[in-house]
Amino acid sequence: MEMSNRACHSTILASVVIAALGGFLVGFDMAVLSGASGALKNYFLLNDLSFNIVVASALIGTVFGAVVAGRLADLIGRRGTLLVIAFIYLISALGCATAWSSQVLVVARALSGVGIGAASVVVPLYIAEIAPANKRGQLVSIFQLNIVIGILASFVSNYLIALAPQSEEAAWRWMLGVVAIPSGLYLILLLLIPESPRWLVLKGRPHEAVEILTQLGVLQSTDKVAAIRASLSQEALAGREHLFQSKYSRPLLLVWVLAMFNQLSGINALMYYAPAIFAMAGAGRDSSLLQSIAVGAVCVLFTIAAMLMIDVVGRRMLIRIGSIGMGICMLIVAWQFSLPLGWDRAMILLGLLGFIAFFSLSQGAVIWVFISEIFPNAIRAKGQSFGATIHWGMAMLISWIFPMVAGGCPCIAFVFFALLMFLQLIWALYIMPETNGRSLEEVQDFSPSHHEENWS
Repeated sequence: MEMSNRACHSTILASVVIAALGGFLVGFDMAVLSGASGALKNYFLLNDLSFNIVVASALIGTVFGAVVAGRLADLIGRRGTLLVIAFIYLISALGCATAWSSQVLVVARALSGVGIGAASVVVPLYIAEIAPANKRGQLVSIFQLNIVIGILASFVSNYLIALAPQSEEAAWRWMLGVVAIPSGLYLILLLLIPESPRWLVLKGRPHEAVEILTQLGVLQSTDKVAAIRASLSQEALAGREHLFQSKYSRPLLLVWVLAMFNQLSGINALMYYAPAIFAMAGAGRDSSLLQSIAVGAVCVLFTIAAMLMIDVVGRRMLIRIGSIGMGICMLIVAWQFSLPLGWDRAMILLGLLGFIAFFSLSQGAVIWVFISEIFPNAIRAKGQSFGATIHWGMAMLISWIFPMVAGGCPCIAFVFFALLMFLQLIWALYIMPETNGRSLEEVQDFSPSHHEENWS
């Protein structure tokens, strides 16, 4: 029996780790452009506006990918959609590496954005649907861990490629094209994971769901399938359940606010423009790339810390801690950039690294977990898609506006981010519910009027 349980746990962990590799590609693609920005501007003769269009093309793609991923996941399954995403990553990487014009580069980057947006919907969705309730936060957080590992790998890759004796053109092509290697590996490994049992029930295939639940170590898999079926209305089974209804207004509002705050923290502005921010503070090119590596390393360390804490202290406590820390660190950076007689680069680096640490400990780990578990079974894929769309829509907006604001007066941008984090603290103190330790079916049964103690 013990050996059987270990085998089941190994099956869950292996499936989660493989699926979560989509997060590695998300992180790598998000950050890789920062190291190649100067070379791309020189090669394609891009001004700041034109380069912002290249950046925005990927972000526009993320919004589109997030919008369509939920419906696609309901149509062809979670595993099938992950296979499509892996193929998109592979094609986009090859397109970026061989781009012969800025127009081709924009199309390839937009395609990579589609993969990023879709992965942010389907990977947490898949993991949440196969994970046991008491480990769901930790397992879904593996997606975020892979994102930050991907970011770190991107910064390290850019730095090593920049050191190699080669032309500037060869360097940026390698920087953007190297992601094809993990993309191809991801495509192959996805063939080894099972389909989501909850999707199989949704599609009227309960016997297959029982088999997979048994493989995953659910002792009363038949009873579990019955519970899943009970959580799905006949309307939902027919595929006609709509997301935007009054009965779903609370989870929609909660997810909308959390996703908005995630980007209003300033995280993607920092990730896309990390070397540029360090350059504004007076660092040279190589020094900027090294400091970006430090950012990635802090991301990884504190994401691991969040994974160890999220199922112990809960989602809400992490958001509270992170809100305070991020707000203070952004004020430190704003203070330095406001000084008329020169900046202390060490203080700026300390503030930015502190911000990254608190973000990774809170918002970075919580957002995908919370979105993946707050919606009922019938509309979870659509709800995940909604949350990711808000997230990437705000990322596009912030990343477009930030360089223009920061170019004039950086302190204004950082003060704005700090104020929003203190506003998030108020939301986490008085409105955000705790979902820790409950099955997905129990979470959807929450009612503020009947379970006030669970929501306070």
